Amino acid sequence: MTPAQVKAAAAALYQAEQTGTQCDLISLAHPDMTLDDAYAVQDAFVAAKMATGVTQIGWKIGLTSRAMQQALNITTPDSGVLLSDMLFETGDTVPSGRFIQPRIEAEIAFIMKTDLAGAQITRDDVIAATEYVAPSLEILDTRVLRTDPETGKPRIIYDTVSDNAANAGIVLGAERHAPKAFDLRWVGAIIARDGVVEETGLGAGVLNDPVMGIVWLVQRLAGYGRGLSAGDVVLSGSFIRPLEAPAGSAFAADFGPFGRVDIAFG
Repeated sequence: MTPAQVKAAAAALYQAEQTGTQCDLISLAHPDMTLDDAYAVQDAFVAAKMATGVTQIGWKIGLTSRAMQQALNITTPDSGVLLSDMLFETGDTVPSGRFIQPRIEAEIAFIMKTDLAGAQITRDDVIAATEYVAPSLEILDTRVLRTDPETGKPRIIYDTVSDNAANAGIVLGAERHAPKAFDLRWVGAIIARDGVVEETGLGAGVLNDPVMGIVWLVQRLAGYGRGLSAGDVVLSGSFIRPLEAPAGSAFAADFGPFGRVDIAFG
């Protein structure tokens, strides 16, 4: 994609978010686009949002489960940027109309105490750089159509990455734990929507170890001369399938001894 095409695609995503009307598939307009093109669109989209005064608070990692990777015919996760206007606290109600087609995922959040960068970082490096871990829910949304109405073509990884990895919100639980206090592979959650259990999962669903999601992210960012910063919130990846969150719904995520997260949609 040319710089002008990248800028136009980012502008379409930004307008979709502002108006609540999804834009056309970027991959349909640019069938030869690459993953690097998609991340360039994401960067431009995030820059447009930050120009309004919001700030970056961290990162999200997506597509970490084998099921989601196979559904999109990929073999690698993706990442997006967390911004200050995306943060909710457990027990909050999302205002009506805030999102277009919100969905919910359950994740373990890492909050960094030191900067972390480099292509050679290890699992131990991630643990040493983490201030604490916490239960969380990610709110997904899609500024781009899920399926093109004329061709029936579904969105693909390039559309999702361009769309800031479908990132829209984060809900942090109140609990804080030292990163070594739990075997994070065995930290699980029972997620209920309107009192009905819809999904369960374990942290091992994230690359066999949520910490490895952070390793992957740091190594990917190293290729762009970037890294994590002290204070960053990093969503390590979902271990459940996305759950639709229609208006009027309420979610309770029971992480057992690890904590609890609640969110409602007005």
